[in-house]
Amino acid sequence: EVQLQASGGGSVQAGGSLRLSCAVSGFTVDDYVIGWFRQAPGKRRQGIACIGTSEGKIYHADSVKGRFTISIDNAKSTVWLQMNNLEPEDTAVYQCAAEAGLAPCHYGMPYWGEGTQVTVSS
Repeated sequence: EVQLQASGGGSVQAGGSLRLSCAVSGFTVDDYVIGWFRQAPGKRRQGIACIGTSEGKIYHADSVKGRFTISIDNAKSTVWLQMNNLEPEDTAVYQCAAEAGLAPCHYGMPYWGEGTQVTVSS
């Protein structure tokens, strides 16, 4: 059974940094993609970053490019989202999601972790 566990959220002031972690387990294939999504109150879910376990494919949404960085460890068991220069607009519940294969991340990915709250104050 594929399981994802997100952690690392918290409260910071604008300009601060946080690093989110997504622990991934249960995949029986070598190739899969993991994405980070966020949803703020009253807003639609937004995909913000995606990484594949092979081929080095990485995606960052324009809204976070240059501030957020997604990465994966060599064991392919943990995906991080380093978030720098946080803004109040980044306040949201952040979730990681995964799918076998190397297709781009999308909102219909089959495996989702619990959310972790990120709050940025001005």
